[in-house]
Amino acid sequence: MIQADLNVVLPEIVLAVYAMAGLLLAVYTRKDQLAGVLVWLTAALFTALAIWIGVTGDGARVAFGGMIHDDGFARFAKVTILLSAAAVLVMGQDYMARRDMLRFEFPMLVALAAVGMMVMVSAGDLMALYMGLELQSLALYVVASLRRDSVKSTEAGLKYFVLGALSSGLLLYGASLTYGYAGTTLFSGVIDAASGQAPMGLLFGLVFVLAGLAFKVSAVPFHMWTPDVYEGAPTPITAFFATAPKVAAMGLFARVVHDAYGGVVGDWQQIVAVLSLLSMFLGGVAAIGQTNIKRLMAYSSIAHMGYALMGLAAGTAFGVQAMLIYMAIYVTMNIGTFAFILSMEKDGKPVTEIAALNMYSVSHPGRAAAMLVLLFSLAGVPPLVGFFGKLYVLRAAYEGGLIWLAVAGVVASVIGAFYYLRIVYYMYFGEESEGIDAGRSPVQWGLLMASAVIMVVGIINLFGIEGAAQAAAATLVN
Repeated sequence: MIQADLNVVLPEIVLAVYAMAGLLLAVYTRKDQLAGVLVWLTAALFTALAIWIGVTGDGARVAFGGMIHDDGFARFAKVTILLSAAAVLVMGQDYMARRDMLRFEFPMLVALAAVGMMVMVSAGDLMALYMGLELQSLALYVVASLRRDSVKSTEAGLKYFVLGALSSGLLLYGASLTYGYAGTTLFSGVIDAASGQAPMGLLFGLVFVLAGLAFKVSAVPFHMWTPDVYEGAPTPITAFFATAPKVAAMGLFARVVHDAYGGVVGDWQQIVAVLSLLSMFLGGVAAIGQTNIKRLMAYSSIAHMGYALMGLAAGTAFGVQAMLIYMAIYVTMNIGTFAFILSMEKDGKPVTEIAALNMYSVSHPGRAAAMLVLLFSLAGVPPLVGFFGKLYVLRAAYEGGLIWLAVAGVVASVIGAFYYLRIVYYMYFGEESEGIDAGRSPVQWGLLMASAVIMVVGIINLFGIEGAAQAAAATLVN
């Protein structure tokens, strides 16, 4: 019996053992001299595990009495998490090495965070949910403050930790209420208790659990940590925050509302719809006044999580499919965008002011064109792939009876286009300035170009993720 259970969580075990072995190896050898090698090894392992999960996964299995689920939904999320984490690791190595920030703990902490994320999207029990969430969060608190000689980085880690502890408290209080009224922590038992006329205490538990999860996806009004942490953390770590953890948190959100509270869709639907509405508008409006590109991307991520939640708010299998497609596209766009931000420097020092991009297209036309494509895609300009992501979630909301939310999403998208197009204006029509240097990392350049090409070529068939997302959603909502 235990052998069958261990087979289900074998990828997580492999990654956890690797992370612990890597920590021990580095401690007893040359420590930070091995950091560069460990980054590439970790990225290679992430990619290999993603291929393994994607190729060998079939059907649905459960482990440890239903605490862990290995189904199409979990596998789709895990592949997206692992590939995005691998891309962010390798594109940030050069940046961190040149600024003496590349510590051997960095790839190992990212690996442990990835283990937590994989547990999150597979959770079938409130205890497994919390275990995965905290493993991810504790690792992220540390990497946020990795630059120990920077006040901003230390502040970012501290803010993230304090507010993260608050969100964990909300989540645990909701879980305890749910356990008290359902008599079990298993999602399969909670959904039985929540079917039909759910007890009021169980609904209170639902509200607190959703509040805790909303913090993890940085949905309004639980977004307050995001801009400061994005700005204060080293840029490669900000890129990581904006990709893999967002997919894991949205996957966990979908898992909880459908697997545990699927019997009271009408009750959580209105909560998720309001979170979506507030996130889209506050993220879009607040981003307009930003002059720091990392803070702008923080508010951009808040708005994008609002669109992803719109798909989830539909409460249907198509809504989950739309959310998965949106998150896969969002992660791809963000990898390319942060590869560009990582290359922004002047005389070897990082530059984050948007005004520094004045007439960037004159000195670096190729990079400017790739960034233009990504910004248009983030804004949802047709016919780029980002447009199809928004089209899916808008259609899901419309078909789910949330016409008002779909209309609000269109309006918010128009508002959001302003701050993306402002960057394009600076690059192509801004005032003459000293400009900034081109990045020296071929990995950053390659990921920037690859991401831009995907935004154009992907309009043909979205590289098949539509069918994969549909199959994944069908295993969650049935």
